Amino acid sequence: ALGGVVGASAVLMKMPWMLLVAGAIYAVESLSVFIQVVSFKLRGKRVFKMAPIHHHFELSGWKETKVVGVFWLITIVLCIIGFATLRFDIF
Repeated sequence: ALGGVVGASAVLMKMPWMLLVAGAIYAVESLSVFIQVVSFKLRGKRVFKMAPIHHHFELSGWKETKVVGVFWLITIVLCIIGFATLRFDIF
């Protein structure tokens, strides 16, 4: 329900691109699950060791704290870029 409210708000305020940029990490997480399922159904092979993608990194040897830190950093950078689009009216 919360995601629907955020999405509807972005559309009503005519800022869907800002939401896509700021929430890109969530889109990547969802897309990784979609890719994994489609790949397994069509080819019988998995693209990632485990989906969503943060589990793939954990199974690749990254500590959970490193995964969280990297994803936080990416989210912060993307949010700054998203808010910059508001300031400079890029989209």
